[in-house]
Amino acid sequence: MTRLPMKKPCTVILASLLVALSALAVPAHAQAKRPNIVVILGDDLGYADIGAFGSEINTPNIDALARDGVRFTNFYTHASCSPTRSLLLSGVDTHRNGLGNMDEWTAPNQRGVPGYEGFLNKQVTTLPQLLKDAGYHTYMVGKWHLGKSPDLIPAARGFERDFTMLDGAGSYWDMTGFTALVPNQIYTEDGRYLSKLPPDYYATKTYTDKLIGYIDANRADGKPFFAYVSHQAPHDPYHLPKDWRNRHLGAYDKGWDAVRQERLKRQVEMGITPAGTQVSERMWFVPDATLLAPASRALLGKKMELYAGMVENMDHHVGRLIDHLKKIGEYENTIFVVFGDNGAEGTDLFQMIAGTPGTRDFLWAAINWSQTHPNAWGDPGSYVAYGPMWAQVSMTPFSQYKGWLAEGGIRNALIVSGPGIQRAKGSINHGVMHVADLMPTMLEVAGAAYPKTLAGRELPPLLGKSWGPVLAGKAESPRTEKDYLAWQLFGNRAVRQGSWKLRWQSKPMGKGDWELFDLAADPAERKDLAAQSPDKLKAMVALWDDYARTNNVVLPSRGPFETLDDQLPARVPDDAGFPPLVNKRQFVPPKDMLAEPKP
Repeated sequence: MTRLPMKKPCTVILASLLVALSALAVPAHAQAKRPNIVVILGDDLGYADIGAFGSEINTPNIDALARDGVRFTNFYTHASCSPTRSLLLSGVDTHRNGLGNMDEWTAPNQRGVPGYEGFLNKQVTTLPQLLKDAGYHTYMVGKWHLGKSPDLIPAARGFERDFTMLDGAGSYWDMTGFTALVPNQIYTEDGRYLSKLPPDYYATKTYTDKLIGYIDANRADGKPFFAYVSHQAPHDPYHLPKDWRNRHLGAYDKGWDAVRQERLKRQVEMGITPAGTQVSERMWFVPDATLLAPASRALLGKKMELYAGMVENMDHHVGRLIDHLKKIGEYENTIFVVFGDNGAEGTDLFQMIAGTPGTRDFLWAAINWSQTHPNAWGDPGSYVAYGPMWAQVSMTPFSQYKGWLAEGGIRNALIVSGPGIQRAKGSINHGVMHVADLMPTMLEVAGAAYPKTLAGRELPPLLGKSWGPVLAGKAESPRTEKDYLAWQLFGNRAVRQGSWKLRWQSKPMGKGDWELFDLAADPAERKDLAAQSPDKLKAMVALWDDYARTNNVVLPSRGPFETLDDQLPARVPDDAGFPPLVNKRQFVPPKDMLAEPKP
């Protein structure tokens, strides 16, 4: 595999090489040709899962974007999919935009509270709507997970064309959902609910095919386009064509600790991670791979082989899109933004949701997800996830993974490439960036502005800040040392200001109390400084209190990762099929909005 050239961390503002991003704020009518915008989102894609961030997985197309653009090492999303997507599309804090909690996990005390609707609410406008108003075509393909009713689907929130899976996860081959109560995934195409999927459907390929078709259909009018490519991959289950499954045979038999150390070494050599960085401690419930029998190690390694294949297949289809844009002469005028929506998935969601033997969901899953032999992994009806051991590898060098507010849950690799960037090609930036920054940044690119009101009511303020000065080489971060970012999900809380990180996580993943870390010296969050730095702890807690008060944070009465102990009711019996915390039910589209897929 071809590796990116080794880069040292950027310590100075680099000289101008391209057109200044400061010019992007010029009104749209004054610009000769505004750039296209392509946002590529990997679902559960880990920080260290692409070559440009130290992986052994072959991602030549995404790596090429990194060589032509800038890599960002301190980029933050949220800890789970829907909250991140709501931040990306609205630029507004999750506790204002409707995703104060995941729809599936909304606690009893949060139900009916504004900001906790479980979908992208009507109090916010969206990036595609504003770009559409500014003269852009707006396209979306892939996973939505922000609402299913006709007034909440992509076509109602600013997308001109779409082919989308409305649910959070499911089969890549057909419409099979997770459980008996949600047996079918729901898809839309151009504002209609699909009664079936296209022939020869495979999610990653079909999404790319559809987007290329949308771009070609409107080329003649000369308008720029915004494309939101929200890949389902590499979220479990790991479904992929047979010729992508065996490209890393035996590569992971060495075990997770060895692979993590190899990735860390490459990250240090590249300048992604500072020299002297240690990986986070292995999760206490993850075994030492060297103590396992070779056959067991190989079987667990095969799961990682499948995951690597998912990432490589996604990269292949990113390459198809890039090649097409080059063919039609649009590549040089296209800004690419590439990242993952949260940390890698280390929780066995299927077991968590489907339940235990004897329940209705378990029996349904035993029938519909019955392909359990390793030779069938990747086929329709199989369900494979790689577990916490490999999730930690994906998040090298950070602690924990998706669902938690440790760095492994919220830090992501970010690549920005395209016209207007004045930093050196292939450079690395360590400034603190946030997914909510996409809204103000892309509005600048389009020569548009965020409105103060919508339909006669005041819009919530933007959380994000434009990357224009950073991409123009005039700043290292859109934030000062006094600015802070904050998160809350499932009752867990975090604040980052400068290099300091405050974190509260429920036991056993946290202490059930505030922890304090200096990320400059300890990016893996190995050493809690709360006891020895009481003044800093107090100041950071005050920031959290300010955030919670400003954004009407309602801590949940219970969270999805709690043990069902004496504080919670017993599991709901077979006739309901879900733990009492889960609120998800099958959505039934209106009959007059059903349609077959377009050719």
